[in-house]
Amino acid sequence: MTDAEYVNIWMRPERSAYGPTPIHSRAKITEAAVRIADAEGLDAATMRRIAADIGASTMSLYRYVPSREDLVDLMADQVMGEIDVTGIPSGDWRADLTRYADGLRAMWLRHPWIATVQRSLPSFGPNQLRSVECLMGVLDTFVPIDENLGLVALLNSYAESTVREEISTAVEFRRSGLSESEWMARSGPYVDRVVKSGQYPILTKIVTKARQPHLSRDDQFRQGLRRVLDCISAALPSTTEASGADNPQGEGGTGRVRKDG
Repeated sequence: MTDAEYVNIWMRPERSAYGPTPIHSRAKITEAAVRIADAEGLDAATMRRIAADIGASTMSLYRYVPSREDLVDLMADQVMGEIDVTGIPSGDWRADLTRYADGLRAMWLRHPWIATVQRSLPSFGPNQLRSVECLMGVLDTFVPIDENLGLVALLNSYAESTVREEISTAVEFRRSGLSESEWMARSGPYVDRVVKSGQYPILTKIVTKARQPHLSRDDQFRQGLRRVLDCISAALPSTTEASGADNPQGEGGTGRVRKDG
């Protein structure tokens, strides 16, 4: 398909202005695809499997969803809609970004197949557009738009890379047939020998002194998120003109606004 022929799925009408009312819908097809992917992985969500799930012929589905790429876009946008951005921005940027990052991680953990969707370019489905508006709106009054893009990318990169590693680790444990504690116990003798060799002082410090590896996944995520939010805070320009400046150390974090010019 050439660029001239390509039509974004969001620009395609779901049904023709003529002819009978469609029996199925994109929403029904997408729901079935997500359900199958949740149970068996993204590769299992084929048109054939979806058709069998909803009681349709395989070829008939292409009238609703023209391509595999379109299907994945629909699936990704549907699960993005699970992130509750109601009331964002609230005026408390730190609480808003924390809430969004927690919601993003929770969505990925519910739908681990999303980690296998290799898309660098956004599709801008309706749920994604809503999230962009709300999320970017959190810092819009504090910084110029290019700075806003960079700071939101920092937040998203942290959240997505962390949960991607969390999902990957869970997959490896399932393949090994071991729990995390069993894996650590099995690795213990070798790690103990490495520490006793005296050749790896930094690793020894990690093994003997670090608390972070022993935290729960939730606590690890929150600890790292606080660091990211501190970095974002440092990028926001200080001013006493902000409406929140009477409480600069409050839950929102800064009492800072953008100074244009």
